[in-house]
Amino acid sequence: MGARPSSPLDKQQQQQLKGEVDVLLRNFLPCYRRQLAASVLRQISRELGPQEPAGCQLFRSKKLPRVREHRGALMHLQGHPPRWQAVFCVLRGDGRLEWFRHKEEYESGRPVLGSTALTGYTLLTSQPEYLRLLDALCPDSSGDQVQEDTEPLLEAPVSFPLFLQHPFRRHLCFSAATREAQRAWRLALQGGIRLRGTVLQRSQAPAARAFLEAVRLYRQHRGHFGEDDATLGSDAEVLTAVLLRGLLPATRAQSLRDLRGAGRARAWAWTELADAVYAAVLAGASAGLRAFQPEKDELLASLDRSLRPDLDQMLQLRAPDVQGPLKACLRRKVDTQLPQVTQTLLSTVEAALDAVRTLLAQGMDRLSRHLRGNPSSARLRREVYAFGEMPWDPELMRKCYREAERSLGTLGQLAAPFGFLGTQSLVFGVQDLAQQLMANAVATFLQLADQCLTTSLDCQQAAEQLGRVGGRVLKKFQSDGEAEQRRCVRGWLLSISLPFVLSQLQRNCRTKLPEFEGDVLAMGSQALTIEGIYEDVIREALLQRIDQELKKGLGTSDSPCTQEASWHQEAA
Repeated sequence: MGARPSSPLDKQQQQQLKGEVDVLLRNFLPCYRRQLAASVLRQISRELGPQEPAGCQLFRSKKLPRVREHRGALMHLQGHPPRWQAVFCVLRGDGRLEWFRHKEEYESGRPVLGSTALTGYTLLTSQPEYLRLLDALCPDSSGDQVQEDTEPLLEAPVSFPLFLQHPFRRHLCFSAATREAQRAWRLALQGGIRLRGTVLQRSQAPAARAFLEAVRLYRQHRGHFGEDDATLGSDAEVLTAVLLRGLLPATRAQSLRDLRGAGRARAWAWTELADAVYAAVLAGASAGLRAFQPEKDELLASLDRSLRPDLDQMLQLRAPDVQGPLKACLRRKVDTQLPQVTQTLLSTVEAALDAVRTLLAQGMDRLSRHLRGNPSSARLRREVYAFGEMPWDPELMRKCYREAERSLGTLGQLAAPFGFLGTQSLVFGVQDLAQQLMANAVATFLQLADQCLTTSLDCQQAAEQLGRVGGRVLKKFQSDGEAEQRRCVRGWLLSISLPFVLSQLQRNCRTKLPEFEGDVLAMGSQALTIEGIYEDVIREALLQRIDQELKKGLGTSDSPCTQEASWHQEAA
């Protein structure tokens, strides 16, 4: 394991990477500007259109998504050559992992020995599985066949490993002292990975939605239509991943011959070199987006003023007629697969929310039982605090999260014909939904309980009041859960099917679009593009199919849905 890159990134390599980032930003930012305009247009259209009745029964939790801070001693494989060394690790509430030489250095506020944002990492607790992954990085020289450079530290069994693997970054290898410590760290790290990964997906801000749409279109223009997990992370992290997916394979092929060692030693050295490339690209993408921020803020403010007067005229713009090829594609390629995907998604979300409901009911019952036992005020405060922390407790929430993971393989197989490879993002989305609904339900219970409990009630009367509050909260949870299940599944079905249909119609339908370009240019608004209008037509047709399947699967009549739809639909 003594190999390391023959040299760090030299000035020429750094300049080359800077040039790659500059080209990426030069091509991406115009697409981002157009999507910012389209996103603001959709928002104004919703504001001025028919207002849906308020659907949420639960109060919205005011606590921001976070992970519970976790601390403890671990062994860390580090150094040149790599050796197992004792460190004190801290997982911050924002999903950032830090490690120090000693606990005392952490407590005294000394600088960290190392740190990383957990975005994009995968956690493995199987040493054979991790070694197979490491072997695959350098398949031409497997570590098992190398005699002159053995790797005893990786070959020797690691009792309770925690391997953090990243497609573009240095791998992080930790080891816990006991199985219980390994399990606690596993749950904590998985929460941090999810929190960092879904920061854009959780946001409903027009800029966040515009950015994700711009990334999809940017990749689509380069022939990549299928959804995958490239959009996990912040805006700069997403752009870095998009660039490196195309850049790193060639870089690795060029660099492997310059790395000393063989087998896993060379693979380990490659991850360190890739980490340097990642850091350089991330720094460039971050700087570019920061430089664009003032322009973006000004653009959003001016768009709101300029688009409102012309909204009606924009919504009446005729759309290209692609119904013939579109219907044929839906009938041949979508209708046969959509029912099974819909049912699997509905079952997955339902199982996760049922687990949340069970956990919520148990927590409310536990509070009532403690109250009947006439506890001390200190004991009652501890119980109330523990109840309020339930959404952020990885041990309590693990069953809910596990339900979302059970269908991971099945969903991947069902969505594969659509070219959809974003099952990890999908599972994260269901887990985020479960956590948010739990947080809303807990906040609602505590607020209603605070309103109805008074000092004049004895413990038995107070427990009875809590029981009634709990019943109300469960009814509200059921109502919100059904609405959120439909919204979540509807959105993911569109994410799965839309890029696929666009790829199938690319040859037959896009030739008709120039006929309508004059009408769009006459509007003189960057919020309107012929490509955007074309995609809205396809999106509307897909949503009609999806709503039909949801109606069958849920056994309910059509109902309003808050998932973002085309502004042609909203105008109608």
